[in-house]
Parts: sequence; structure tokens; C-alpha cells
Amino acid sequence: MKQERPYPKIVVSRKAARSLRGGHPWVFAGEVLHADDARNGDIVDVFEDNGTWQGAALLSQQSTIRARILSRNANDRFDEDFWRRRIAWAWQHRVTTMGQRSLAGAEPDTTCCRVLFSEADGMPGLVVDKYQDVLVAQVGTVGMERLRPVIYPLLLDELRQSGETITGVYERNDGSVRTKEGLPRYKGWWDGAPAQSERLTVCENGLKFGLDLENSQKTGFFLDQKYNRRAVRELAAGKRVLDCFCHVGPFGLNALAGGAQSVRFVDVSQMALDLARTNAQLNGFSVDGDAPQATFTCADVVEYLPQLRNGQRLRDQGGPFDLIVLDPPAFTKSRSTVRNATRGYRDINAAALRLLPRGGYLATCSCSQHMTRDLLATAIAEAAHSVNRQLKQVEERQQAPDHPILWGFPESHYLDFFVFQVV
Repeated sequence: MKQERPYPKIVVSRKAARSLRGGHPWVFAGEVLHADDARNGDIVDVFEDNGTWQGAALLSQQSTIRARILSRNANDRFDEDFWRRRIAWAWQHRVTTMGQRSLAGAEPDTTCCRVLFSEADGMPGLVVDKYQDVLVAQVGTVGMERLRPVIYPLLLDELRQSGETITGVYERNDGSVRTKEGLPRYKGWWDGAPAQSERLTVCENGLKFGLDLENSQKTGFFLDQKYNRRAVRELAAGKRVLDCFCHVGPFGLNALAGGAQSVRFVDVSQMALDLARTNAQLNGFSVDGDAPQATFTCADVVEYLPQLRNGQRLRDQGGPFDLIVLDPPAFTKSRSTVRNATRGYRDINAAALRLLPRGGYLATCSCSQHMTRDLLATAIAEAAHSVNRQLKQVEERQQAPDHPILWGFPESHYLDFFVFQVV
């Protein structure tokens, strides 16, 4: 590079440079050959050891991921205009890919959606979800922590110019990833846009959900399954549904909205089940009486499914079931545990398939980036073989487009979802 630039430099190995040229945005600590003096969180220029410029990145001196690429355009200057463009591109992507897909009579699909998805939107370490008029942010890198005072006001301005009313920004900066970056863990309202309550009632797919921003998992709700929940809704008419790992109930409630005869919600968290019950009532579904539409069981699904092979237990739980939904938490968060995770996915799918009659339906997924699509498909195939079932694929899906998959960065592709009929 001939032009003078104001940023400190780091020099990386040829292996790292190959990865960067392929589109991957990370440089690992062991791949850094030399580094100029720089502050933690600074923007740095990344060079291969032959002098080839590879991009500008945010430096994380305490993290195994030492640098995260911000831009591969040498003409970029990282001023307010740069960040405003990034935010505008991200929001317009949501408007374009989701703005015209809402269900008839329901809220726009951008009412609740992910607005910024870290590296996939060129904002490494920053995730922002929109829940109607509240934003929930998670900052996971020291560089983004330093940029919060710049980015948050620009984000609010962009959304307001697009006609969105935003009343508050709640920060869920309590994840363990911040410890690896040397950052404090906390949660609470950002001073620039404080709202009044951590409890919200929001709409998705025409259904109401009560959220607890302070105590729930992640940012409050799993928005990535928005369209996969619709796939379940489309199959549910007249069926008895078992919603496993139900969290606050979105799959099961979509099934009821699609005309399911009944739904049994199962989760190991009583707090999640209580919210699921409240959400069922919010949407007018019966939870009490002689023939409730929604019933609830607090149990570990891994132990619960084999128990249903007892016919009386199955009937007591509302079975036999025509449709089973498996939406487990990630069984693996590292490559070293993939083998055990594969066994776990195989076992829960086998247990579910044992309960389904011929003609029944299974909706199943994995939300772990390490459990690739092919590994999951193999685990499901082995599960079907082990219980002497054959599967007819109805459809294969992924995360919603507000969680974009960045090619060259496989970590951004973490959710795979299959629907099968048992034949």
C-alpha cells in the first residue's frame, strides 16, 4: 500500500492472510507475527508478511481472536459517515428481505427483528435486536465498547428517519464473552435512551409475547426462528403437538394459531414455562378446564421423551402426538465437543421419532455453529435408521434473513431446521 494511513499495523502469517482473502474476518493471536504499539480496541491495519494489505480491523489484545476485520476498502475512513452507512445498509437489508413478508393482518416483520448481526453486518462484536420500540444491545468486543457512544445515536437516528419510534436501548452486556475481552459484565438501560420497564409485550407473526429483558436468555427472544415457526403453523391444523424445549412458547403458540387441536409445552425452566403459559393466555388460548388447548410440563426433555414410551404416561401428557417440535439449546459450543453433541442430537431425534405414528411430522433443528448442516442431517438419518423409520423431507430451512449468513465466515451460519414426515 503506497498511501500513508494513520493506523497502527499488525503483520500476520500467510495462513491468516489466506483465510482473510477467503472472506473470514478473524485473525487469531497465534497468527500475529508483529504488532505496532496500539491501545486495546484501536483500529489497526492488517498486513501479510509480504507487505500486502489485508484490511482494517478492530484490535482485541486480551482475546484469542486478536483482530476482527472492519473493512477491506483502503479508501474507508472510520468517521461518523462510515458508521452511518453501515447502519443504513443493515437496516435496509431487513426492510428489503422482511418488509413485505408479514402475515395478513399481522404486524410488519421488521417490528421485531435483529437490526445488527455483528460481523455479518460489518459490526464485529455488536448485536442489536429490535422489539417494537425498544432496542436490546449486546457488546462483545472492546473495540465496539469504545464505539458505543458513536454508534447508538446514529442507529437511533437512522431508525427514526425510517419512521420507527425507539423509546429505549437496553444493554444485555452480561455474557461471558466480555470477560475474555477484559470488559465488565452488566445489564441496564443505556443513559442516552432509557425506558421505563424491562417487561414488554411484543408481537411476532400476529401473536403476543410477554418478554423479560432483564432475566430471559440472550436478548429476550429468539428472533432467528421467525419463519421456521410459520412452517410449523402451516402443518399444525387439527394436530396434537408436542413442543419440546419450548422456552416461552413461540413454536407451540404458532401451532395453536394454525389450528392445532392441542399443544403440550415442555421445558426444563419453570420460569420459561410460566411465561409460555402467560403468552398462551395473552393470545386467548385456553390453559385450564376439561380440554385445554395448551398444557405445560416442567422436565428435562432428554429424560422426558423416553418416558413417553409408556402408553399411560403418553396419554396423560396429551398424546399420541401428530407433530413434535425439537428446538434444543446448542449441545456444543466448541469443536472439541462435537462428537458428544452429535450423539445428543441423534438420541433426542430417535426418541421423538419413536413416538410419532406413520404420517406424523417432526420439526427439528440445531442452533450451534459447530453442528454443521451435514453433521445434523447425518445425526437425524442415523436416528431414523436406529428406530426403523423412514423420513420424507418436507422442507429445509435456516435462520431468518435478519441474521444474515456471510459467505466465507461459517460462524455466521449457525441454525439449520428440517421438517419431515414419518413414512
